[in-house]
Amino acid sequence: MRNHIKAVFSVFALCVVFGLSGATNASGQVIDTILKRMDDHNKGLSSLRANVTMTKVNAQLGNVVDTTEGALIYAPRRNSDPNIRIDWKRPEETFAVANGTYIILRPRLNQYITGNTKDAKGKGTAGGALAFMNMSRKELRENYTVEYLGEAKVKGGVDTWHLRMTPKKPSTYTLAEVWVDVNGMPIQTKVTEKNNDSTTVYLSGIQKNVRIEAASFKVTIPRGAKEVKG
Repeated sequence: MRNHIKAVFSVFALCVVFGLSGATNASGQVIDTILKRMDDHNKGLSSLRANVTMTKVNAQLGNVVDTTEGALIYAPRRNSDPNIRIDWKRPEETFAVANGTYIILRPRLNQYITGNTKDAKGKGTAGGALAFMNMSRKELRENYTVEYLGEAKVKGGVDTWHLRMTPKKPSTYTLAEVWVDVNGMPIQTKVTEKNNDSTTVYLSGIQKNVRIEAASFKVTIPRGAKEVKG
């Protein structure tokens, strides 16, 4: 990782010679390098298993922190939303997206929420954070103003490149931060909403391109569970 990081940072040496204009161009080259690596990773990813940790900070309640952990399976689909399933441990809850439909199953309440992913409006916060794995370099450039914030270590001491993504179009959140590893994979994402609440999703124990049956994304609704409108 260090060699790759040094290669990226070497571009900034141009700043000394060419001044502010050179700095702007250098930063653009660094971002292009990282986005290309993300694009290449995206194209080579057929499936994913990982542990997932989601930390929510509620700014409205004085920065109250809520952390939960679970297991993730993920399978991209060409020209469509990926299939996703996250089984959370505490509280027990399942969030899944399959073939354009989302479902949130809450066994402790004996209820579930389901609907079209286009109408989800942030219900699958973790799933939304994972969206950066499914975007091409072109899509990222078209939809976000991308800034390079430098090298950073995330949980577990993993070296990453830290990017800030500001939506160019109206969105439910004001900005997203993405931490990308040397392979071009976003292993941590933080989304900050308009009210300053934030959600950080971190992936660990990653297994790529493993066999995942399509049936794994299907959520079985318990008998008697009540449907709640999304």
